[in-house]
Amino acid sequence: MTVAPHPRPLRRPADPSRPAPRWRSRLFAAVLLGLLAVLAGPAAPASAHAALAESSPAPDSLLQEAPTQVVLTFTETVNPVAGKIRVIAPDGSRVDRDEVRVSGQQVIIPLQSVTAAGTYLVSYRVVSADSHPVGGAFSFSYKEVSPGGPPSGEIAPQASGFVLTALPIARWLGYLGLLSLVGSVLVLTLLWPRRLSRERAVRVVWLGAGLVALATVLELALDIPYVAGGGLGDITGSDVREVLSSQYGAAHLVRLGVLVAALVLLRPVLAGRGWGGDKVLLAVLGVIGVATWSISGHPSASPVPTVTVAADMIHLAAMSVWLGGLVMLAAFLLRQANATELGAIVPVWSRWAGWAVSALLITGVAQALIEVGSFSALVDTSYGALVLTKVGLAAVVLGVAAVSRRLVAVIADGAEGSAARLRMLVVIETAIAVVVLGVTSVLVQLTPARSQTPTSTQPALQTAVLTSDRFVLTVDLTPATVGQNELHMYAATPDGRPLTVVEWTVKASNEAAGIEALDAAVVRFSPDHAAGQVGLPAAGTWRFVFTLRLDETTNGIVATDFTVRS
Repeated sequence: MTVAPHPRPLRRPADPSRPAPRWRSRLFAAVLLGLLAVLAGPAAPASAHAALAESSPAPDSLLQEAPTQVVLTFTETVNPVAGKIRVIAPDGSRVDRDEVRVSGQQVIIPLQSVTAAGTYLVSYRVVSADSHPVGGAFSFSYKEVSPGGPPSGEIAPQASGFVLTALPIARWLGYLGLLSLVGSVLVLTLLWPRRLSRERAVRVVWLGAGLVALATVLELALDIPYVAGGGLGDITGSDVREVLSSQYGAAHLVRLGVLVAALVLLRPVLAGRGWGGDKVLLAVLGVIGVATWSISGHPSASPVPTVTVAADMIHLAAMSVWLGGLVMLAAFLLRQANATELGAIVPVWSRWAGWAVSALLITGVAQALIEVGSFSALVDTSYGALVLTKVGLAAVVLGVAAVSRRLVAVIADGAEGSAARLRMLVVIETAIAVVVLGVTSVLVQLTPARSQTPTSTQPALQTAVLTSDRFVLTVDLTPATVGQNELHMYAATPDGRPLTVVEWTVKASNEAAGIEALDAAVVRFSPDHAAGQVGLPAAGTWRFVFTLRLDETTNGIVATDFTVRS
């Protein structure tokens, strides 16, 4: 019996009872301290999944002059989805020119002549830099607020529930295929004893390749309705072109091409007829193939994409080497190889697994720091909760791996029954790791924690529309936080015409905090428009009372509540 040659002689692993080398302990401590320090620090701006930061006109605003365009400003650069950005007039007709322009983080929507008074609906759907679609809608009013609210039925549809459920499953299949393909090829070319038949093990290679191909095609097909909205039955030719011409589509097409080329090279290599150049080419194709996962997701949209893409590639490669190798050990080598063969194979595999796990830990921490960004985001968002779940499951896997590692020396010594015990532990380790892959597939789909709590430079705006039998008053409060706040008030007749107000009075009170009515300093800008300043010393619900003197004998009083944040 002979074993495939190795670059250096096999060495007996260190005694597991001996303490780990100091540099490993120091590295672990440094990584842990760095994680805690960054998570305890302030959150940085969102890095993936674009969010609408501000718009002009502002949501729920009442305009007295007709706008010529709508400007949407996002937290990162986006690409508009063709035909999914619309501005709808009160009568249901479109008033946008269907000539959307992109300037940096801004999407500019030119408008036709706006003449009809009432409420307009802005509906948008864009694709963020990490290939995920972002959609939404808001309304603004021109001269008057439509009694029935904004027009309906034209909001860009969201992806169907089937699409949103199927995408993580497709990605999970892709990860399973990748680890099966990489792990089986690695073991067959470098560790497989020549005495053993390769036939059944080679089937794992083709199974892995088939899963990667199937998942890639499914992801492309599902991404079309995911981006455009709706279900698989709503796909149009323009939707297909939209996805195939994107970075996401190009990466998946490259993955399919790499897979076909790799399979051509694999046949002679797996049969033992390949030469060194084939293995080099396979390694190059492997790097390109792994990169297609990284450049079509969150890593490509971070503030440091070069670092995060490289870290993600190393993370995926290490995962594939470790878990794919575990599958081969559990399914074949620990069942078929004899004690002498296992004594040569297991110590070498143990060293590979150790380096793979180290790479997983380091790159996993780096990616978590970038995608989570703060301790509050870690504990307060669904993304952070899944990250913690993944960490917990990974800790269990590492615990099982540590127990398994103690059997390496025993197997090398040929102890009876040690291979069976190791196989049981490896099966448990692999099963939990497959669950970790499932959590990862969902994480890829979710908005990262930073973007679930985006930091916007635009002050928060609260708007209220108050009615009486004599007038309609629209009030904007900015920024609705403790401290100095600004009020803008617009008065109109019930039929939407500007209303002349002789005098404005505004009082704010917070009964829960025991704060009596505070007077706002009001400046009259025009007959129907006034602005005021008021200092609010406490957070909570504030009652605002507006008194409008319309003439020498007529007053109108309306009131509303605003929520003030700390």
